Amino acid sequence: MRQTDTSQARAEHRWPAVIGLLIALGLYATLPSVFIPGLRYAVVAVGLAMLIPLLLLNPHRLLKETRWSKNLATGQALLLVAANEVALVQLIMLLTTSGMSDGPNLLLAALQIWVTNIIAFALVFWELDRGGPVSRRHAARADMPPADFRFPQDEDHDAIDEVAARSSQRIGWVASFVDYAYFSLSNSMAFSPTDTMPLSGRAKVLMGLEAAGGFMLLALVIARAVSLLG
Repeated sequence: MRQTDTSQARAEHRWPAVIGLLIALGLYATLPSVFIPGLRYAVVAVGLAMLIPLLLLNPHRLLKETRWSKNLATGQALLLVAANEVALVQLIMLLTTSGMSDGPNLLLAALQIWVTNIIAFALVFWELDRGGPVSRRHAARADMPPADFRFPQDEDHDAIDEVAARSSQRIGWVASFVDYAYFSLSNSMAFSPTDTMPLSGRAKVLMGLEAAGGFMLLALVIARAVSLLG
């Protein structure tokens, strides 16, 4: 069915999420060779293969969605999270057992895993909240699945005029990938909710998992850096 101009205008751009995914896959693929090369290259190959049909369905804006495309997109994000968590566990083991000569490479790997984690969780949040990017932009509010996260814009309608002007109630605002990426970054740095609050059980589990990984990385990287300086 042909889309209207209004539908085109409301549809979210595909490419911010694609660029984020490609950056995450690139960082994951270029981890040091000690990080299970076979698994890393397989995950990157599968992730790119899963992207192709999604781009064919929505090359520029997210206008259409089917059951298979929704499952594929969510599976792609969860695959990246799971693979990066494996790398995180291996990094923790290496940071606690490797010698001084491996220190600089492991610190760089920690940065790669941390950034990949932020993007991977952002993709999961983006795909799950309120039914995903297509549902958020095209479904009526009453027809959306329950929200997993509460953004400030969802409750700013009774603030002063210049703040309320950007609220969900006034202009129908919904979060885009950039909002979930910022939220994922702040959760990974603060180890707790900042301006966006989890509402569902799965949202709390995912946020807790991301925050715990970020905390362990920070603690071990600081310890390793101190040992190298010493």
